Amino acid sequence: MDWNTPKSMVKLGEIEGGRRMRSFDYSKLKERQWDSEVLGLVAQIHEFKGRQELYLKQKPAALEKLVEIAKIQSTEASNKIEGIVTTSTRIQQLCMDKTTPRNRDEEEIMGYRDVLNTIHESYEYIPIRSSYILQLHRDLYKYSEKAIGGRYKNTQNVIAENHEDGIQRVIFTPLAPYETPNAIEEICESFNRVIDSCEVDSLILIPIFIHDFLCVHPFNDGNGRMSRLLTTLLLYRQGYVVGRYISIESKIEKTKTKYYEVFEQCGQGWHEEQENPMPFVKYLLGIILAAYRDFESRINLVDDKLPAIEQVRAAIKEKIGKFTKSEIMELVPGIGKASVENSLKKLTEDGVIEKHGMGKATFYTRND
Repeated sequence: MDWNTPKSMVKLGEIEGGRRMRSFDYSKLKERQWDSEVLGLVAQIHEFKGRQELYLKQKPAALEKLVEIAKIQSTEASNKIEGIVTTSTRIQQLCMDKTTPRNRDEEEIMGYRDVLNTIHESYEYIPIRSSYILQLHRDLYKYSEKAIGGRYKNTQNVIAENHEDGIQRVIFTPLAPYETPNAIEEICESFNRVIDSCEVDSLILIPIFIHDFLCVHPFNDGNGRMSRLLTTLLLYRQGYVVGRYISIESKIEKTKTKYYEVFEQCGQGWHEEQENPMPFVKYLLGIILAAYRDFESRINLVDDKLPAIEQVRAAIKEKIGKFTKSEIMELVPGIGKASVENSLKKLTEDGVIEKHGMGKATFYTRND
C-alpha cells in the first residue's frame, strides 16, 4: 500500500495487514471521568481567562509591550527544544526582521517566526484542517533548503531520546506514513465536531488533540515545533490568548524533561486506543495556568505612571533568590536597558539589593 493512498481507499479503523488501524472519536471524552486535579486546573484557567478580558480593555498599551518579548522567547525556546539555536542577539535581530539568516538553524528560526506571526495576526481565519496544517508546515520551512515543507512524511519516523553516550532510546513509534494523511484528517474533523457541539471543555480537548498529533508524528521533521504552534493556535481560537503575552513555549522548554516523560507515559497503549491521556492533559494545563499567573504578575508591574526605578523595585520584589538584569527587563518591558541598569546600580548603592559576580556572570539578590 502506497503511503499516500487516497482517503477513499483506506479509512482509519479498517483492518490493514492484519492490524486494526487507530481511529479517533473525541465525542467519547464526554463519558470519561476526570479527577479533581484536572477539574481544578480547568476551573482556575477559566477564572484567569475572565480576568484577562478586563486587562485587555484596561491596559492595551501595556499589553503590547509584552507581545514582542513573548514572540522572541517563543521562537527561541521552541527551536531550542529541537537543538536549533543561535545567540540571543541574533534571535532578537531575526525576530525583528533586522537581519538575514546565516545558516540552517537561523533559516528554521525565521520560518518559526513567520508562522507564529501568522497565528498571532490571523488565528480567527485559520481553521483546523489538514490543508491548513500543511500550509503552516510549508511556511515553517520556506527559508530552508530542505524540500519537506508542506508534505506529510514518506518514511517511518520514531520519537527517540538521545543519551550523552551516543545511545538512542526509542520512546515511541508513530503511525506509518500511509496512515498519516487520513489520521490528520480524522483528528481535525473530530476536533471540530466536538468543539462545535460543546460536548467537551476545550481545555481538555486541546491537549488530547496535541498528544494525538504528536503520536501521529505526521512530518519528516518539525513535528515538535508544529505541535507547539498548533497549541497556540487552538488556544487562541478558544479565547485563551495568554500565549500572546507570555511564552508558553518557554515554559515547555524549561520543563522539557517532564514533557518527554508524560508523552512517553501517555503513548503506552496508544495504537490500541488503550492509552491514558491524563498526565499529558495535566502537564499542558499546568503550563497554561503558569502562563496566566505570570501574565497577571507582569501586567500589574507594567505601569507607565511610575518612575523607572520604582518599576524596577516592584519587579525585584517578585523575584526570589538569584535574578539577572535580563530577567528584570522581561518584567518591565516598557523601560529601556540603560534605565534598568541605572536603577539596579542605584538600588545596589542604597543596599536594597546586592550585586554578585562580574560581566555575563553578574546576578543580584535581595537584601530584605
